[in-house]
Order: sequence, then structure tokens, then C-alpha cells
Amino acid sequence: MSIISDILKRIKPSPTIAVTQKARELKAAGKDVIGLGAGEPDFDTPDNIKDAAIKAIKEGDTKYTAVDGTPELKKAISEKFKRENNLSYSTDQITVGAGGKHVIYNLMMATLNKGDEVIIPAPYWVSYPDIVMLAGANPIVVECSEEQGFKLTAKDLASVITNNTKWVILNSPSNPTGACYTEQEIRNLAQVLRRNPHVSVLSDDIYEHIIYDNFKFFTIAQIPELKNKVVTMNGVSKSYAMTGWRIGYAAGEKEIIKAISKVQSQSTSNPSSISQAAAVEALNGTQDFISIRSKSFQERRDFVVSSLNDIDGINCLKPDGAFYVFPSCKGLIGKKDKSGKKLETDTDFVQSLLENNNVAVVQGSAFGLDGYFRVSYATSMEKLKVAMERIKSFCESLS
Repeated sequence: MSIISDILKRIKPSPTIAVTQKARELKAAGKDVIGLGAGEPDFDTPDNIKDAAIKAIKEGDTKYTAVDGTPELKKAISEKFKRENNLSYSTDQITVGAGGKHVIYNLMMATLNKGDEVIIPAPYWVSYPDIVMLAGANPIVVECSEEQGFKLTAKDLASVITNNTKWVILNSPSNPTGACYTEQEIRNLAQVLRRNPHVSVLSDDIYEHIIYDNFKFFTIAQIPELKNKVVTMNGVSKSYAMTGWRIGYAAGEKEIIKAISKVQSQSTSNPSSISQAAAVEALNGTQDFISIRSKSFQERRDFVVSSLNDIDGINCLKPDGAFYVFPSCKGLIGKKDKSGKKLETDTDFVQSLLENNNVAVVQGSAFGLDGYFRVSYATSMEKLKVAMERIKSFCESLS
């Protein structure tokens, strides 16, 4: 009899973390690897935020806090929602966790039962299905094609809702595609949800501020009739370059927020007090750098999309947000690399690219859609130029 639980056997380690770790190992072994696998801004945390953390340390703000966040941080989050999204939440409708992933995990653990279903549009962030399975429920994956911009349509949503559906997950801007739902597209989905009041929505807005070409961000909780059916998750990791600080948050109905806190009270307890102090400054302090950094990301996006589309066998849509592209490599599947290995899947493609040309990307199948790969352009333009040259050289070497 195995000591490992049956439910743990249903899931797999995060593919994106695995790729990043493999790239680190190769670098440590002396390989000149360019990692385009991690979803992490290359910018540093702004100085005013770091200074707030240092001040908290010096003032002894190093003790336990309330399980689900300090009053100061909850107030800052409440004000953020009002200021940026025109959404009103009291502080007891807000929870803070050790990163966005932690908040999502707590939400699913707090609300799902065996037999429940969670609708997950694919391509999806790699952790959604596994978190749902860890909670004992069933992920219902809906493939969203390149032709529909990798986005869930109202028709597709309506076709998969059952009496067992408890949640649908919306992620805009999206990881891994960068796709963004327009206000009209969200309203179309809302029409379906109004007809199915037993279904709630997790809106993952973590890339909210990383948008391009004057795209107007809209989140589903802004539709008044649905607000009480939506839990909106966000955090400081991406927009404020604070991935290592581990602060995510969510807002929703009091009953759900209280349930999330209950789960957290018996697992991690409170997030770092120092990180919470830094997050207060992030939300309350200057926001000027966000648009400046987004402009830099947009320049990188344009370069990467153009470079990839110049490669025979590669096709890449131009996304409206986040810092990823999700190009198709279907035109190269079936070819052989320099060693004579036949590339039969997107996993073969990315493994051969790493082994032969020292560029780490993540296979599309890890995100629920075969024949693609994800490129994170959250690195310097200098590295991106070399990486694109290597990818082109690799693709041209296939026979």
C-alpha cells in the first residue's frame, strides 16, 4: 500500500516550474541557456515599495497578523477596487494570501465537493485543473481555438454547463496566450451565466495592468447583476514586479471570504507581515511606473511576434495583454532535428529546442492545447534578440 494519497496521484508538478528548473540546471552546468519559460517580470520591485518593507522591519512590524490580511492592506485593496474598477467591497469581503495561487487554492478547497465541476477554458494556466482535482472536483476543459482568439465563447460556455457546474474560471489578460476579453465578450458570457444562477465565476485578473494598444480592461464583477456570484482574484506579483513577495488577494461575498480564511487558518495562517506592508505601499503609492513598464513590454511583444511570424512553420497571434505569446509549431511537427529525432509533439519540439539551441520555452500541451508553445518575453530585449535568432536557426535546421 502506497503512503502517497490517491488524490495526489491525480495531479502533476507544474510544467512551467519544471522548465524553469531545467534551465537553471543547464546554466549551472555551464550551458548558455536563455529562459523564456518563467512568468516573472525582469524589472525590479520599485524602490518606494522596498523602502516600505525596510521601514516595517525597522519598526518591528514582524509579528503575526490577522490570518487573512492586515486592516491596512485590506483597506488599500478596497480602495484599489473602487478607484480602478468602480467596485465597492468592505474589508470583510477581502482576503489576502501568500500569492494568487494560494488564494485560488484556498477558494477551491473552501467551496468544492466531490462531483462538482469547474469549467476551465483552454489554453489555461497550468495550475487550474490540478487545484480543482486536489479539491476533489472535476475540471471541465473547454478547448478555445486560435481561430476564436483562444477565448471562451458564450455558445461554448452554454454547451458545457450542467447541474454539477459550480465555477467557471476566466483569466483576462490570459496566461499563457495574452488574450484579453473585451467588455462585449464578457457581457455575452454573462448572458449565459444569468440563465444559470447556480454557477459562480472566479475572475483571475492578475495581469490587469499589463495591456496594450489602448485595450480597455473590464472585469465581470463590474456587471452589477453578477457581482455577488464573482470572486475576483488579483495581486501585486506581476504589475508591481513582486513575485517573490508572495501577496495575492481576492474580493467576493462575505460567506466565501470567511470560508477562505478558515482554510488558511489551518494551513499557512497569515502572509508575511513585511510583504503586506510593502503591498500597502504598492497599491497606495505612485503608479507611474506601470504604464512605463507596459510600454517596454509592448515593444518586446511586437518584436517577438514579428520575429516568430518570420519563421517558416511558426504562426503567432499578437496578444492584447500579459507578457506571453502562444505561437503554433504545428507546421514543424513531423520533422526531424539535427540528431535525427522526429518531433512528434510540441513537447518534443520544446525539448529539442532546449537541447540543441539552448532556449527554454513551455509546450502548449501543458496548457491544454497541443501544437503550440508559450514564450515569456519578460526579459531584456538583448536576450530576446538572441533567443529569436536561436529559435529561427533551430526551426531552419529541421528536415
